[in-house]
Amino acid sequence: MEKFGKSQSVKRVEDVRFLTGQGRYIDDIAPDGALRAYVLRSPVAHGTITGLDLEMARDSDGVRAVLTLADLEAAGLRVGMDGALVKNRDGSDAASPERPILARDKVRYVGEPVAVVIAETATQARDAAEMIELEIDDLPAKTDLAPGGTALHPEAPDNRAFDWGLGNEAETEAAFSAAAHRVSLQVDDNRIIVNSMEPRGCFADWREGRLHFTYGGQGVWAMKRQLVEKLNLPEDAVHVTTPDVGGGFGMKAMPYPEYFVVAHAARMLEQPVVWVSDRSEAMLSDNGGRDLTSLAELAFDEDLRITGYRVHTQCNLGAYNSHFGQPIQTQLFSRVLAGVYDIQTTWLRVEGIYTNTVQVDAYRGAGRPEAIYVLERVMDQAARELGVDPWELRRRNFIRPEQFPYKTATDETYDVGDFHHVLERMGVAADLDGFAARKAADAAKGKLRGIGLCYYIESILGDPSESADVAFEEDGRVSIYVGTQSNGQGHETVYAQFLADQTGIPAEDITVIQGDSDRIAQGGGTGGSRSVTTQANATLATVDKMVEAFTPFLADHMGVDPQTITFDAETFSAPGSNQRPSMVEAAELARQQGRQDLLRHKATAKLPGRSFPNGAHVAEIVIDPDTGISTIDRYTVVDDFGNLINPLLAEGQVHGGVVQGIGQAMMERVVYDEDGQLLTASFMDYALPRAADVPMIEVGFAPVPSTENPMGMKGCGEAGTVGALAAVANAVQDAVWARGVRQVEMPYTPLRLWEVLRDVADAAE
Repeated sequence: MEKFGKSQSVKRVEDVRFLTGQGRYIDDIAPDGALRAYVLRSPVAHGTITGLDLEMARDSDGVRAVLTLADLEAAGLRVGMDGALVKNRDGSDAASPERPILARDKVRYVGEPVAVVIAETATQARDAAEMIELEIDDLPAKTDLAPGGTALHPEAPDNRAFDWGLGNEAETEAAFSAAAHRVSLQVDDNRIIVNSMEPRGCFADWREGRLHFTYGGQGVWAMKRQLVEKLNLPEDAVHVTTPDVGGGFGMKAMPYPEYFVVAHAARMLEQPVVWVSDRSEAMLSDNGGRDLTSLAELAFDEDLRITGYRVHTQCNLGAYNSHFGQPIQTQLFSRVLAGVYDIQTTWLRVEGIYTNTVQVDAYRGAGRPEAIYVLERVMDQAARELGVDPWELRRRNFIRPEQFPYKTATDETYDVGDFHHVLERMGVAADLDGFAARKAADAAKGKLRGIGLCYYIESILGDPSESADVAFEEDGRVSIYVGTQSNGQGHETVYAQFLADQTGIPAEDITVIQGDSDRIAQGGGTGGSRSVTTQANATLATVDKMVEAFTPFLADHMGVDPQTITFDAETFSAPGSNQRPSMVEAAELARQQGRQDLLRHKATAKLPGRSFPNGAHVAEIVIDPDTGISTIDRYTVVDDFGNLINPLLAEGQVHGGVVQGIGQAMMERVVYDEDGQLLTASFMDYALPRAADVPMIEVGFAPVPSTENPMGMKGCGEAGTVGALAAVANAVQDAVWARGVRQVEMPYTPLRLWEVLRDVADAAE
């Protein structure tokens, strides 16, 4: 890697091995001769298990074990999966039904694990699973997003897991009563399947009384804690590692039942056991994303300033509480409930609903894309109903720069922002002045062109603390041990780049070490756009310790007063000495003099507060009304990520996030039938965006440095998705508004667009 200055677009070094087939994923590193696990899953969405005959399967060729919940309990496992809980509006606890690792007595979604077969080969395990005689008496399936229906759990008789609220309901009602204008909109947010490039997988090995567990996840420490608890093992008896991970997006941030069964099987059989999901299995069993419906209402005064905002959401939890499921559409949604607008009075009510579907949990953005989508959709609707330009309505209600730090109605404190400046930059970048001509040109061809604006804000989440451990190795290289976990974001590049920038150590000599609970004592993992901000903060603290430790040592060597030595991120120096040792030279000198204590430095640092990335997305879409076929013709982003370490990596994160947002908006949709059968369980039925579906995405930056970390950074990992949904949706709505279509919901497939345009045309005749 060549020498660079601050905030340089250094190319990703790890891409060489990824693009040449040298990545090391779960199936690449599975132990030779390992046993293979296959999961027998429920074929029905809801029913009582009346028979489970395992005899033929256990006698099948190559089978070493067939495990059920009873076997796990007999072995002493703690078989309940954990899920975070919220409080109801009345202060009572939300429902917390048991979610067993394997089904107990009942099944509650298609794909729920019932038994696990361990055999010498994957084929033998699958063949044996087909011999299991599973008998289920069907119960009615609940798939609609509303209270009621056949109860899934006694703890939630109407299938309502919680009824949560935040804000001031009475004040908000008063604001609406006194409002000059009121606008409401029902907004649906369709469920998606995450479909990471690498499906979930794991392997476990038990040797000499110690478990080594390897999985494709987003951090090793939470997984280690879960294994210690579920398997009743001492902490020092569990070693968790994570190799290269082919995409996580929040879906791989939490434990899954298969992991505990595989770990137990390896301990029981004293032989390595591997499980890797196939694609349809992943579609059935991976936690889904989104899946909520919200009634959003805005109150305005005569000057079209917002005086109140309220939202009533019903969100799908799936069949059980998943790891983060309850907080996502409650606590995380509320972090950015009012967006970038000066709204003093808000009320958010959320009902969580159990259904006979797979669990819903974190997906890129986790609550913030959902909140911004609702708000920016109803803002656009308000502009159209009130006859004001959508851009002007936003400007009129922006939080002004002089109001920062700004405490929102939901008690979040935004540190800094200049939303007017970002929007001004966006008008130029998106060529807003040229839109009318483009629209007229398409109209002459019988096409509909629409433009959609979304102004988003999000908060970085997760543990604000992180550690960095820097070691000068015998071979002259430098290792930095980090507490986050790359899932393809480019951490190896950006962490080495930042350490090099702060110390003068050549970046090409730095090795980033991650994902090993034995080598790294603690870490917060990856999620919530926290990684680079928290890790860079920890690296700065470690560099300070390095300078502090080397200073008295070098003072003796240079013959100067330690108080006169300075370090300028390249060399140490002091008045009266012509010696200017670099950090690497200082470490080598320490090695020569036997000062091993100077060859490794570690620090933990905590962010003083959250940062709030924000920005504007503008999409332009062209629709053929005769066919419903649409094309996203232009897509422009202007982001405020604060100070950037590597703009190229930030731009890549935005591109990926935008494409995932476009996928959900234009084509992705999970469909269950009335019996709870998943109808979109393969890529023949579930569409993902391809290169031809996405335009060139123009990304610009308008940074306002954060005051909540010494780097002035704001996270960027989820921002693309947070802004993309509403930008595309508003563009579609803009295109069809003149034809009389007042509402159309995602995904905007050709059939859906053609039908709504046809229905309006038929009604007008």
